[in-house]
Amino acid sequence: MDILQEIIAWKRIEVEQFKRDVPPKILYHTVEKMLDVKPVPSMRQALDGSDTGIIAEFKRRSPSKGWIYQEGRADCIPIAYQRNGAAALSILTDQKYFGGQDDFIAEARLSGVNIPILYKNFIVDEYQLFQARKCGASAVLLISAALTLKQCRDLLRMAHELNMEVLLEMHGEDELDYAGLEPDMFGINNRNLGTFVTDVSHSFSFAEKLPQQGCKVSESGISNPQTVIELRKAGFRGFLMGEYFMKNPNPGTALYDFIQTLDNK
Repeated sequence: MDILQEIIAWKRIEVEQFKRDVPPKILYHTVEKMLDVKPVPSMRQALDGSDTGIIAEFKRRSPSKGWIYQEGRADCIPIAYQRNGAAALSILTDQKYFGGQDDFIAEARLSGVNIPILYKNFIVDEYQLFQARKCGASAVLLISAALTLKQCRDLLRMAHELNMEVLLEMHGEDELDYAGLEPDMFGINNRNLGTFVTDVSHSFSFAEKLPQQGCKVSESGISNPQTVIELRKAGFRGFLMGEYFMKNPNPGTALYDFIQTLDNK
């Protein structure tokens, strides 16, 4: 069993635990009351209108690296990202493998974050979409390798009903059929979710196979401003970066320095 299969198997168990703690009927009713009074900003619009397209990620640990920033606070780092030029944020909410939790998004919002936030988790059940909307997410990640085409279609539709956008993540050419679902954003993961090996060239080779008008996001393994410049020339509008910033004692400053270098190229 590779790491993705392991995570998905655990996620199904975890979701059932969540449902026992907070029954779906109660969660759904809570979220439905929020839809008209607590709108969330569009992530796609933010990326399309940004000069940099940086999606700065709040990521405290990973299965391959262990703890990256164990003391990282969700009421400090995300707002620092916003102040230092992030177009949008990604916040890991998986607890067991990434040291995250839904409360991190709520804490970021309370700290003053008003730019789009991606709910970064391994979604296998519509219940998780309601969890994402409840904590203040603008968009959710759907991973092609973790879902059947029908499951992905149903989850995408439900996310839209909850006024959230979808970043649909693909890695292999065998997942290109999912592009026909017309998600709000296409994510190309440079990291193989089975082996965790990262190769940014994957984005370049995959981009031309996607709809030209789609909002494309390159995920993982980006650490050089020149890479962002080249990816933009290849048609990308978003660049999801986490470990590069989070391994710095001051992630917000690391983001600022990266953008300054980017602007000077």
